Amino acid sequence: MRPHDLIFVSIEDWDEVWRRNQFLCAGLARRHPEMKILFVGQPRDVSRHLRTREGLQGKKAIGQAPGFPNITLFHPLKLLPNTLTTGRLANEALQRAQVRRAAREVGVEKPVLWLNPHQAVHMAGRMGERAVIYDITDDWTSIEQPEWLRRLTIRQDEALCRKADAVIVCSQRLYEMKRPLARRLELIPNGVDASHYARVLDGEGPLPEACRQWDRPVLGYVGTIHPDRVDTQLVEEIARKMERGTIALVGPQMLGKEEELRLVGTGRVRLTGSVPYADVPEYMRAFDVCITPHRMTVFTESLNPIKLWEYLAAGKPIVSTDVAGFRDYPELVRIARSADDFLRACLEALNEGEEPKLLRRAEAAKHSWDVRLEAVEAVVAKALEGER
Repeated sequence: MRPHDLIFVSIEDWDEVWRRNQFLCAGLARRHPEMKILFVGQPRDVSRHLRTREGLQGKKAIGQAPGFPNITLFHPLKLLPNTLTTGRLANEALQRAQVRRAAREVGVEKPVLWLNPHQAVHMAGRMGERAVIYDITDDWTSIEQPEWLRRLTIRQDEALCRKADAVIVCSQRLYEMKRPLARRLELIPNGVDASHYARVLDGEGPLPEACRQWDRPVLGYVGTIHPDRVDTQLVEEIARKMERGTIALVGPQMLGKEEELRLVGTGRVRLTGSVPYADVPEYMRAFDVCITPHRMTVFTESLNPIKLWEYLAAGKPIVSTDVAGFRDYPELVRIARSADDFLRACLEALNEGEEPKLLRRAEAAKHSWDVRLEAVEAVVAKALEGER
């Protein structure tokens, strides 16, 4: 009997910038070549395309994940705006029909339904699934958004917590929030492929061209440059206090034009844009210090940043604001609460010896994606036992 198939509804597309969803699906696909996975990404949004000329570019309805013959990528069609209830309900019905049809076409049978976005609550119990897993990676109820959307987010999240056969969260804060709602709740943090980052310290040869002109020392950040996460005011203050060096922000750029111009205007900040997961360690080779200048908010308190494990695997010094995850490793991470503290900690880190680098790598090795996948498969097995 082959392993259960999977309909995996993701909050993000499958692209070259890997996140939790891709690591989990890729790991399961490698472990179980007989398993078929339908990875449902962001929709081809017709209404958005008509408004902004965006929403359809580069998205095929169906395709294959590069290197994974058992992972099919699917982008359903979305016709109407979600701002009106009638439009949202129509979009949901259309999405369910399209995903069911795509699952039949690729031979997905009696699947487990894995839901990452709270908006997918309408699919629970209606896709012919054997069990529903709700994987929560962020507290979307606490981000800045219109009040009507915040209320809808809360309703959808609470309903899905109650409907799911198992709820998985990635942080202690999310565990505390969802404990009153979920029937079965499991904490499974993010992880890392430590071997992927070995060349950050051990690599040789020329750096990527984009890094060669960076003034030293380089304070480097890897991840999405999003205003809900990155404290752009703090980054600007640090940059203006620096007498020399570069702040390199490596990852998808989602800042507004004004914020972007303020950072670039310091003369110290470099924004690379998206970098493929395969190339990230080469960029990190150019870093002297790995930094996490995150905002200290209710939202960031809910995170378990993948970059924590990636930075530890890279071995290089780490300086972070006082945020979840990073504060748990005071012997391996320097914590700063102001621009002056942050810059001082970075300068101290430049004189760090070799032992902390080895300790970071050793800690990262304990948090592999293989370890996380073992926990995930145990949760799914318990959910399927409930079905029987």
